[in-house]
Amino acid sequence: MKQKHKIIIHFFGLLLLFNGGFMLLASLLSFIYKDGVTDQLFLSGVSVLMVGLLVMLFTKNHSKEMTKRQGYIVVTFGWIVMALSGTIPYILTGSITNFTNAFFETISGYTTTGATILNDIEVLPEGILFWRSLTHWIGGMGIIVLAIAILPLLGIGGMQLFAAEAPGPGTDKLHPRITDTAKRLWLIYVGYTAAETLFLSLAGMSFFDALNHSMSTLSTGGFSTKNASLAHWNDSPMIQYIVVLFMFLAGTNFVLSYFGFKGNFLKIFKDEEFKLYAKFIFIFTTVSAIIIYFNSAYLASSSIDHPFVFGEVEASIRHALFQVVAIVTTTGFVSADFAIWPHFLVVFFFGLMFLGGSSGSTSGGVKVVRHLVLIRNGFLEFKRSLHPNAVLPVRYNSKTISGEIVFNVLGFFMLYMLSFIIGALGFAFIGLDFESAIGVSASSLGNVGPALGDFGPAENFSKMPQIGKWWGAFLMLIGRLELFTVLILLTPFFWKKL
Repeated sequence: MKQKHKIIIHFFGLLLLFNGGFMLLASLLSFIYKDGVTDQLFLSGVSVLMVGLLVMLFTKNHSKEMTKRQGYIVVTFGWIVMALSGTIPYILTGSITNFTNAFFETISGYTTTGATILNDIEVLPEGILFWRSLTHWIGGMGIIVLAIAILPLLGIGGMQLFAAEAPGPGTDKLHPRITDTAKRLWLIYVGYTAAETLFLSLAGMSFFDALNHSMSTLSTGGFSTKNASLAHWNDSPMIQYIVVLFMFLAGTNFVLSYFGFKGNFLKIFKDEEFKLYAKFIFIFTTVSAIIIYFNSAYLASSSIDHPFVFGEVEASIRHALFQVVAIVTTTGFVSADFAIWPHFLVVFFFGLMFLGGSSGSTSGGVKVVRHLVLIRNGFLEFKRSLHPNAVLPVRYNSKTISGEIVFNVLGFFMLYMLSFIIGALGFAFIGLDFESAIGVSASSLGNVGPALGDFGPAENFSKMPQIGKWWGAFLMLIGRLELFTVLILLTPFFWKKL
């Protein structure tokens, strides 16, 4: 093995150490609940830890510098390494015996998509349910960001990894040192998770359910411990409002949360992305609530589990708000089967799958800031048509955006739509109908979870053909890592002189 490549393998070993440690945590919870799978989870954790340790010892004489090109390899293949090792608890416990299904469930967890192949979630042991939620929680903020917080101990700089993990316009640093930034982000992430767990417990959820849903919420993942997702608590409005609040926070730039804790609220309310994000949710919720309210008789049949009370102002607003926030933030929780709502709302929610939350959040999708740049550049094109000699730069937060960033955003959006179309064609090729194909493609690429057609909110992905699950897993991965990070590896020039 070449010396310069050892750092890549060394980092994979570090990721396996993290994964194995979290598996041992799941085995501890399994032991507490006496669910019968403690030994299997413990064996999973020890096995992954041992492999990770051996890999790190074998590559201990690695170079201390990581290039940007190596950073892309580490991020992309690191996610795959995590997903492959993450299948072991499912297989050893017999919760998911088919490898393809286990990989799909695991990559769906790490990419915070929330699509599942499980037909009956509630029969799973507590240890497996906890591990399932942990895959969300690990992937939400990014195992890479977690790891670079301790890389100085290994003598490795982490800036290249941060650039590959969080591509896109505008990276506002909390601290000049990237490792300190990662630590502060994780502190906020853990704090929000603990706070939501407490609030949900006080609102009536069991501690186990509260902890799992908090991890899924803050990661904008969507895995639930109940077959009906949050519709299981349709008779507990407070629980749903708490989840909405934390979904909203998870879809907000975590840097703004840091400013909020520091008391700098002016920085939050002056941020143009945050203002547009909040406006989108308000407007979309208003539109949805009005349609829900005036279609109460029809919508009463959309309940997945508990009675869905329509025809009341509060219930209409709550369910509209819940579904809008869940889809915009790409969390994917559901309080009803919106796929059988009026056609306008079905198309409406399909469109929201392309929106995404804020940059610097755990949500997927295109991201609000990119839409903001696209909208402003589009309006400026009208002015440039009338005034071809005028200098009309795109501005964001009172700062001029360079043409390079504008072109990057335009290129990203075009690549995103092209990926969606190719994704849908792939699903159609293996036999999915039109509605299902475009729904699953948009949902997988945007890391949303519930789709349309045969894979709507009331269904799961167990009926997806095996090849379709691998295709969906690929779309989840490129969507989670924002296209460029993964797709650049498919270009021949990337591998020249590596």
